Amino acid sequence: MILVVDVGNTNTVLGVYKEKELLIEWRLSTDSKKTADEYGIQVMQLFYQRNIKIEDVKGVIVSSVVPNIMYSLEHMIRKYFKITPMIVGPGVKTGINVKYDNPKEVGADRIVNAVSAHAIYKRALILIDFGTATTFCAISKNANYIGGTICPGIKIASEALFERAARLPRVELIKPETVICKDTVSSMQAGIIYGYIGQVDYIVNKIKSEMIDMGEEEPFVVATGGLSKVISKDSATIDEFNPYLTLEGLRMIYEKNKE
Repeated sequence: MILVVDVGNTNTVLGVYKEKELLIEWRLSTDSKKTADEYGIQVMQLFYQRNIKIEDVKGVIVSSVVPNIMYSLEHMIRKYFKITPMIVGPGVKTGINVKYDNPKEVGADRIVNAVSAHAIYKRALILIDFGTATTFCAISKNANYIGGTICPGIKIASEALFERAARLPRVELIKPETVICKDTVSSMQAGIIYGYIGQVDYIVNKIKSEMIDMGEEEPFVVATGGLSKVISKDSATIDEFNPYLTLEGLRMIYEKNKE
């Protein structure tokens, strides 16, 4: 079995694979103040609850966009799993050719998503990852990471509205049935969610147009990330929702590099 770990700004997702089968996944809060032992105890409890033996894990791979958590996380893996983790970064084979001006600027999670999506769909792609930030990535049919767009995530937009407008409350991200609303809460929900759907569709259509101008076929649009369900159901441009894109990508990268 292998353990895959995706460290995001808000959440850290862990998955346990037995060969190509995802046995279980967990979602934890990302906390850079936790020590290695605090993470170790938490992970040990998760394994114990699902009757999975720590010693059955033969490999660990980590992707992270939070550098200051990595010391504690790597130390935890070495101490509790007795394994040196594989870290997604320079020197790790991915099969993706990054066309960014500075390839090191591309987040590890974006590369991981590109690896799995290219392997699964084998065509030109737009990948949308709904997390703390929402990222749009353009991937060519030939596995070139062309570039992309980053914008504030839907939760950040919602929190900004609450924090900056004195009389507006914090609201749950639920989609109202209508855009013409009769109370403040549903009016805010409609503005946040429908406005975000419109933003996503506009950006996707612009990326599609630019990719076609480059000579690519019309790209297939795949959404992933914790908040993608809220948007993908009503988006006119998202073709598929794949919640396991990142975990699958980590498994694939581990397989490419394990020898």
